[in-house]
Amino acid sequence: MMRKIAVIDVGKTNAKLALVDLQDLSELAVRTRPNTVLHAPPFSHYDLVGHWQFFCKGLRDFHREFGVDGVSITTHGAAATLIGHDGAALPMLDYEHTGPSETAAEYDALRPSFAETGSPRLALGLNLGAQLHWQFTNDPGLRARIKHIVTYPQYWGYLLTGNLACDITSLGCHTDLWLPEKGGFSSLVKRLGIETLIAPPRRPNAQIGTVSAQAAEATGLPQGLPVAVGIHDSNASLFPHLMARKGAFSVVSTGTWVIMMAMRGAAPLLDPTRDTLINVNALGEAVPSARFMGGREFDMILGGTKAKATETDRQAVLDQSIMLLPAVEQNSGPFAGQQMRWTQPPQTDGQRLVALSYYLALMTHTGLQMIGAKGPCVIEGPFARNPDYLAMLASLYNDGVEARESATGTSAGAALLFAQSLPPLETAPPPRGDPKRMAYGEVWQAKVTTERKQF
Repeated sequence: MMRKIAVIDVGKTNAKLALVDLQDLSELAVRTRPNTVLHAPPFSHYDLVGHWQFFCKGLRDFHREFGVDGVSITTHGAAATLIGHDGAALPMLDYEHTGPSETAAEYDALRPSFAETGSPRLALGLNLGAQLHWQFTNDPGLRARIKHIVTYPQYWGYLLTGNLACDITSLGCHTDLWLPEKGGFSSLVKRLGIETLIAPPRRPNAQIGTVSAQAAEATGLPQGLPVAVGIHDSNASLFPHLMARKGAFSVVSTGTWVIMMAMRGAAPLLDPTRDTLINVNALGEAVPSARFMGGREFDMILGGTKAKATETDRQAVLDQSIMLLPAVEQNSGPFAGQQMRWTQPPQTDGQRLVALSYYLALMTHTGLQMIGAKGPCVIEGPFARNPDYLAMLASLYNDGVEARESATGTSAGAALLFAQSLPPLETAPPPRGDPKRMAYGEVWQAKVTTERKQF
């Protein structure tokens, strides 16, 4: 009986290993390390070797202390690993590396339209196709040195099992490589010359294989232990709700990125210039989505300050209309390119925290409106523990806001890829709306609408 699932969970900021109990989705153990980008030749890349060593030690410890029944995997999107003929990975490009911008014009002539792929043209290497195009252009001999291309979750599955796959949720994450309505590769795969290199697409909850003898020696896991194909991290947050809920709902996955995904809602108003897109869920369905780098913006504004807000701070922000206007991080989100400003500077760190939290909630609400979100809105991840964010969002979103406070919500979703049935989804009581916050939000929305027209 599958119960204790070890989850490899790589976000943009941190790499995590969690042991999830499928009976109640509790986390028996969690370990983290920074997902530090290595700024070294041939380009800025992720520390795959360091992560693997970290995961091997953690898996060995988890199995010795608790026992492990299976391994699941979830990672951030806009990432793929190139595997050479010797079986080793080549350096994996950081999607924030500036290289793909050098060949943007040539790439734009190759990529399919937004109408086909639901994938907007994004900055830097946020379109996986743009990463591959730049790497092949920058290194003409690269294609010949590659034997396989796998999306990022399946790289860890490859190390554990020796088997190859891509998962449909990672392929459907603004890569330009996938057709979400048709469920197949786009014309870009052939145009890039990778149709014989890219691994076959599979559903996340299939098994990629079982732990190999080599991986068993490295990790201390039993040979033959099952390993799931794996899933894109925002879709991991969506998965339990997708399986348990009927009717319309939305999920907001928070972390470095805030990803809003609407299921069975109203007709979306998707605009590729405003960071709206079509994701693909674990069942292969197209999901209207919006995004912005909310966690990155939180860190940029607070600068590491451990601020705490008082009721006096909250009252001052509302009474004085202390507002942060977008965009803090200018390369993403519904107001990309606009210059952030304060309507008036906060006088305390607590005021800064409250106004920032309200800003993040208002950015979230903007995304929810664009994707046609209806029904309960479930907040996953760190922002589910931010009372000011929740209070502002609940004051504007009429269908109810629920918070799931798990430290690693994506890990629970990934563990559920092994589940035969779902335990009850526990959410915190929804905050109550407040007229003063509603009025504040309406003023903020009017200001950003005016400034967007001017922009």
